[in-house]
Amino acid sequence: MDKKEILRHIDHTLLKPYAVWEDIRILCEEAVEYKTASVCIPPCYVERVHDKFDTLNICTVVGFPLGYSVTAAKLAEVEKALKDGANEIDMVVNISDVKNHQYGKVEAEIRALKEACGGHVLKVIIETCLLSDMEKIKLCQLAAKEEVAYVKTSTGFSTGGATREDVALLRENLPASVKVKASGGIRTLEDGQAYLDQGADRLGASALVGEARKQK
Repeated sequence: MDKKEILRHIDHTLLKPYAVWEDIRILCEEAVEYKTASVCIPPCYVERVHDKFDTLNICTVVGFPLGYSVTAAKLAEVEKALKDGANEIDMVVNISDVKNHQYGKVEAEIRALKEACGGHVLKVIIETCLLSDMEKIKLCQLAAKEEVAYVKTSTGFSTGGATREDVALLRENLPASVKVKASGGIRTLEDGQAYLDQGADRLGASALVGEARKQK
């Protein structure tokens, strides 16, 4: 797979809490130039990006990065993000509920956000670095039952990011209709290729466009 094809699988990401508009603008211009799958940006920038870059596929985050916001708050975030022009929502599950094995609550929240997204893409971030394999598999089952678009490995803000082992585990335990997004710590195009080969369909990354630029 050449670098252009790898970049088509990237959610070109900038979620640092101190990101200023100039940083976001450059990110979006890079996404247009390199034809990335989307830009993944903080909710506060969605409307401005939509107004300035009307051809971009905009992804934003909900319940980010810790996941323990109540469902009503996450629903309000989804509603506002879609109104502002987002096309894809990356939501963090309530990891406390997962650890308490309150899977009915987890499933109900995923279902509520899926309904709120309507025809828009919902990705469920499960934060694999905090979970046992059993918990990861259970969340795959819930995500598949609720027919979300993607299960995403990581926020990039916790104790670890994506691993090839986790991507393989998720892919093995999801139907073909639910894709895998690997995120967190993907620094090189070679890493990106490896995750795609392992079964990921999207890559959440901030560094790969810069790596591609260096190889021009």
